[in-house]
Amino acid sequence: MTLEAETSELTLADVLQPDWRVSPRVHAQVTTRNGGVSLPPFGRWQDGVEAPGGLNLGRLAGDDPVCVARNRARLMGLTGGAEAAWLEQVHGAEVVDAREVLARARAGEPLMRADASVTSQPGTICVVMVADCMPVLLCDAAGRAVGAAHAGWRGLASGVVEKTAQRVADLAGTHPASLQAYLGPSIGPAAFEVGADVRDAFMNGADDSQREATARAFVPRAEAPGKYFADLPALARLRLQRLGVTEISGGDACTVTQRERFYSYRRDRVTGRMAAMIWLTD
Repeated sequence: MTLEAETSELTLADVLQPDWRVSPRVHAQVTTRNGGVSLPPFGRWQDGVEAPGGLNLGRLAGDDPVCVARNRARLMGLTGGAEAAWLEQVHGAEVVDAREVLARARAGEPLMRADASVTSQPGTICVVMVADCMPVLLCDAAGRAVGAAHAGWRGLASGVVEKTAQRVADLAGTHPASLQAYLGPSIGPAAFEVGADVRDAFMNGADDSQREATARAFVPRAEAPGKYFADLPALARLRLQRLGVTEISGGDACTVTQRERFYSYRRDRVTGRMAAMIWLTD
């Protein structure tokens, strides 16, 4: 049996889409591990075992480059001809213009090192890759600007979500409070064990009005002193709420526990990468 015969084409059933009420100009998708051509350990999960057909989109994950290229081509087939501004993510808080990312890529330059991008240009996709870190998609409801942020705990604590929201708002000519946000799949609060250093980073960055809520996002582990279970979605919501953002959806899918749907670096170590994408059309 050929690899192509063992797999099926990527469809919208294989991706997540935000349930938000925004302009039809706004398009957003978050991939799962399904709908591609990658083989184990980058495959899909079927009937309790890993099988061919994974949609790994990470070129540096150790997968066959031919499979990754085919997976990316399948993904682009769902975007109506839009162009993805891929980044070299470094777990920081740098936000760049997706148009500049594409311009440099076309010139043959290395990928831009950043963890978020924004755009007001139709046909330009803001995209981040994840495998436990949280993707945060942001848009102006009128469809004037969009952005995507890669928000692991380091980036989140460093303000990547706030910086991305401000850049999107600036492009849209509005205030961050008017934006809508979608929290994509990430490591969940029952799986994300962290040390006191992570808790301290968020507590030190919390204002007085959010200190109690920030503390509640860290549940001490009685059997492991100095360790906590951290609620990454709750921490992201707090950062957005501090900007005045009230339209926040998602944040209920755990990459670690939902093996059949998502890749997870913490669970598997050798694994694929998913993509969170947002773009505008004319």
